[in-house]
Amino acid sequence: MTTDEANGGDGQQQPPVVYDLGADCTPDDVEEGVPYLGTVNGVVDYGVFVDLSEFVSGLVHESNLSGEYDVGDEFVVELDEVRANGDIAFEEVSLDEYDVESVSHDYDLGDVSSLTEILGETVHLEGQVVQIKQTGGPTLFHVRDETGVVPCAIFEEAGVRARPDVDVDDYVRVTGEPERREDAVQIEADSLTVLAGEDANAVEQRLDAAIEERAAPRDVDPLVEWPAFEKLRGDLESVARLLRRTVLEGRPIRIRHHADGDGMCASVPVELALERFIDEVHEDPDAKRHLFKRLPSKAPFYEMEDATRDLNFALEDRERHGQKLPLLLMLDNGSTEEDTPAYETLRHYDIPIVVVDHHHPDPEAVESLLTEHVNPYLYDEDYRITTGMMCVELARMIYPGMTDELRHVPAVAGISDRSEADAMEDYLELAHEEGYDEQDLKDVGEALDYAAHWLRYNSGQHLINDVLDVGDDGDENRHRELVDTLAEKSRRDVEDQLDAVLPHVEHEELSNGAHLYQIDVENSAHRFTYPAPGNTTGAVHDRKVEETGDPVITIGYGPDFAVLRSDGVRLDIPTMVTELDEEIVGGGISGGGHLVVGSIKYVKGRREEVLDSLIEKMAEADIDEELGSTSSPV
Repeated sequence: MTTDEANGGDGQQQPPVVYDLGADCTPDDVEEGVPYLGTVNGVVDYGVFVDLSEFVSGLVHESNLSGEYDVGDEFVVELDEVRANGDIAFEEVSLDEYDVESVSHDYDLGDVSSLTEILGETVHLEGQVVQIKQTGGPTLFHVRDETGVVPCAIFEEAGVRARPDVDVDDYVRVTGEPERREDAVQIEADSLTVLAGEDANAVEQRLDAAIEERAAPRDVDPLVEWPAFEKLRGDLESVARLLRRTVLEGRPIRIRHHADGDGMCASVPVELALERFIDEVHEDPDAKRHLFKRLPSKAPFYEMEDATRDLNFALEDRERHGQKLPLLLMLDNGSTEEDTPAYETLRHYDIPIVVVDHHHPDPEAVESLLTEHVNPYLYDEDYRITTGMMCVELARMIYPGMTDELRHVPAVAGISDRSEADAMEDYLELAHEEGYDEQDLKDVGEALDYAAHWLRYNSGQHLINDVLDVGDDGDENRHRELVDTLAEKSRRDVEDQLDAVLPHVEHEELSNGAHLYQIDVENSAHRFTYPAPGNTTGAVHDRKVEETGDPVITIGYGPDFAVLRSDGVRLDIPTMVTELDEEIVGGGISGGGHLVVGSIKYVKGRREEVLDSLIEKMAEADIDEELGSTSSPV
């Protein structure tokens, strides 16, 4: 090298370089004859102690010290010696000018998936903080890398937040020893360094690439060949990808679903698939309890009461447990304008909303508020593709290993929601292969409805799993006996209700030839018991269809609501509700549903006007004997 090159190529002497060790550098990173930047951490009579990093500290003896320093001062040192006991001695280097260059520790990075194989050994991880949880002892920083999520414990003092400079979403480097704590593996962290600049960008890019690959939905063939379903496959794959990515990123998921048979058949398979995927990703065995929750909704839309409660819990979990705000997954409801006030409330927060539903949607009202929306009506199909049928396939895209235990569920969903889909025969055949005949499937559906009624706002996870015969703790005998008991109680209570209401049913024949039956379910039925007004109306309707064999419409009404059922008449209930709202100003009309099953709300004082207008529209509806809410393939 020429003298000019050594001077930087311009004939000017370049200042020497002093190296600033990264916080996680070790004594192995220190070389003799190389100047390092040290920080005074203690002053004694015989010299000063300096830190070069969290793991490199030593004494500058007074004989090797030319200046006077206080704690926190910086000056340049070189390695003097490393004693047999591991103590390090430095000597001061006097430099008037110098350039500082940062030095990072040269790591052999480990990964979360291999921690159980190296318990007690030092490991280095790079990843992103997804949760910060304060316990009565250490602070737990949950860190995700390409392969999973692991809690990293740092102890400041009992119940005191360690490293308050670290936030959720920071990219970090952790050094420590993986240890087993009860049933969990966690890292006892010796150091945690927040990465910035190129280091953080490199980790972000690496994680994004790995997560994008791992989030991909599993490639599974549908349980039955069905052209109508193929139209929805791409949308369901997008939802599966998003849900898997949400788990990988450590964001909680909250499911809201309609509290009926189809809603249960939709939500429970997705619940099981997500819980098993969470177990696969997270080292903490309690992760699924903290990151996932399923709750039923009594109304066929997302009520403000439910939305504000969900939001409040999410904000509390963020404050108390350091969690991200959740993704909201709406199943078997969530597609209508009635949902928009709740969605607009959540829009003020970072809460993605995903809807999988088969009720008649209001795309113009909800699309801008949703991250994903799957609905057969968006592809010129209809309610006969039930949400339970779609969600069984969604669950398999998330976690295909559970396919065998779900083969009977689409048939239960179809029967519960009175589907006349072309694929019902194939679904019934699948269920038959699993030991279910048509009556068995009806019994399961009735048991689900009965249990959902009494569970009210509770998910009843273990009970519902037993009724539906899914999950890891399945007991075939208990399932059969439980279904028999609940289905029998359901039929008994329905008969008791019919005995009370049938004498009060009013009948008239409409101009289009349909029979109209009306019943005041508020004053003529047992209240606060099973079946509720909706199912009571359905039971009356089924009885009248069976008796007449003709087109039948049934209205069960109360002070401010009406439940609607139809067989053989093309009502298009969502359109009727929209028209009534426009025509009866101040009626407070809302509602929706399918073509032949729905509900409507109104202002109490306008009931007579609303029902009269509704009946006029029903009298003008076309007769279509292929449409029904009672008929099924069984």
